[in-house]
Amino acid sequence: MANPKAELNFLDGPRSRWKELGFAIRVFLEFIKGFRSLHFSGPCVTVFGSARFKEGHPSYEMTREISAEMVKLGFTILTGGGPGIMEAANRGAKEAGGRSIGCNIELPFEQHHNPYLDRWVTMRYFFVRKVLLTKYSYAFVVMPGGFGTLDEFFEAITLIQTKKLKPFPIVIMGVEYHKHLLEHIDLMIKHGTISQEDMKLYCVTDSVSEAAKFIEEHSVIKYDLKDIEHPKPNPILGEN
Repeated sequence: MANPKAELNFLDGPRSRWKELGFAIRVFLEFIKGFRSLHFSGPCVTVFGSARFKEGHPSYEMTREISAEMVKLGFTILTGGGPGIMEAANRGAKEAGGRSIGCNIELPFEQHHNPYLDRWVTMRYFFVRKVLLTKYSYAFVVMPGGFGTLDEFFEAITLIQTKKLKPFPIVIMGVEYHKHLLEHIDLMIKHGTISQEDMKLYCVTDSVSEAAKFIEEHSVIKYDLKDIEHPKPNPILGEN
């Protein structure tokens, strides 16, 4: 496991130029590691959600179901690679005969990768991991979760809102769980900090079929994903 003190030191303000250069090189190498691991994953749907829900929890079971529907649309399921909702998403993909990928993170807890992954990569830096989860995704599913889930949701929707990312569909699953979040979004509209048009960037539902239809219309059909040619591994470069 990486030394968490090293990251605390980096975030503690300016350091020597050599230390900052060393950090920049480590970040660069981590990006290369991620690119090599995920480059041939195909079009992905990234599923965000809590690491703490176990098998049998309604959100866990709903996640398995929606992942299976995404596989039927031709997607690879991409998650943070850990337990809980991430495990449920990868499991649903495997059970449906689809591809299941994880981009794990080194943490003092909740860090082990789940057993339903065809391949995975473990990252040291959260921001590198979030870039990778976004880079290979053509849609996002937000399940009930904590701070990390909301962080990932708001980063994705901010990138779309500011046109740094194509308007790929975002589905928020769990109307009751997210009701206070949705009320706060309504409050932001009321105060003019976001616009009414931003409501079109996502869909909120408890229906797996509605979620699948929204993603199919706003991703598969809109971007003609079935006809996109994806890069093939080059064995000479050690790719697989």
